Amino acid sequence: MDISFDLLINALVSGLLLGGFYAALSLGVSISFGMLDIVNIAHPTVVILGAYFAWWLNENYGLDPMVAGIVMSPLFFLMGILIYRIYYDRFEKEGGDSLRGLAFFFGILFIIEMILILLFGVDYRNVNVSYTDATIKFGLLNVPYRLLIPFVFSVSLLLIIRWAFKKTYFGRAVSAVAQDPLALQLMGVNHIKVKGYAFGLSLVTAGIGGALLIIIQSVQPAAGREYIGLVFAICVLGGMGNLMGTLFGAMILGVAESFTATFAGPSWSPAVSFGLLLLTLAFRPQGIFGK
Repeated sequence: MDISFDLLINALVSGLLLGGFYAALSLGVSISFGMLDIVNIAHPTVVILGAYFAWWLNENYGLDPMVAGIVMSPLFFLMGILIYRIYYDRFEKEGGDSLRGLAFFFGILFIIEMILILLFGVDYRNVNVSYTDATIKFGLLNVPYRLLIPFVFSVSLLLIIRWAFKKTYFGRAVSAVAQDPLALQLMGVNHIKVKGYAFGLSLVTAGIGGALLIIIQSVQPAAGREYIGLVFAICVLGGMGNLMGTLFGAMILGVAESFTATFAGPSWSPAVSFGLLLLTLAFRPQGIFGK
């Protein structure tokens, strides 16, 4: 098969842009799973919930999806605090393994899906904004705005949260919860509240990720299942709880998927995330960027 240089370079750039967006989808999993040891299997479905909220705000009030993502952030934060409180009282408080809560998060996954189906049906939904069909040319490159804008927003979001975790009291408290919650309690810090706020933040990133997703593609209530393997693969690939690792892991997976879709066919793309996850677990279980 002849491979032209322009096809190759466009596949690479598309993969990098897609990877930047994947970082936003996986950021919340890196917080909840990598830092808090909470296996939130419902995270991608919360992303779809965010996409529907953004679509509804765009459809009824003309809000740009990115603005909608910011507007609905407090709602997702409060939802995260509530879900964590229930999870803590029913599972974590007893000192059980985090895997015991999987059924709880599977239940949330199906509840969100059913609510979306009852409210909106099973039809695909998409937003109407001026830049979704526009592209910008750089020589041989054709860069679609529907990928470029989510990429810039996603990477900015990840860098801001990483800065907050490194430089603020709350961020250091979350890191301490991840490493030694007992020591944090001895210092007089309420570790339950810290974890609740951190889990709320993870759902905020899911809601914003959903607002970016609706820019890139149409969604339907069960679409979140397609991203379960992807977000956990990126989390493991980048190193558990390593936010910069999440970004680079997402870039690797995005490029791998783009090349697979371009040269082997789109039907092979879903296998890439699971394949990379299995290879990482087999040869470097701490992740490429883990210690």
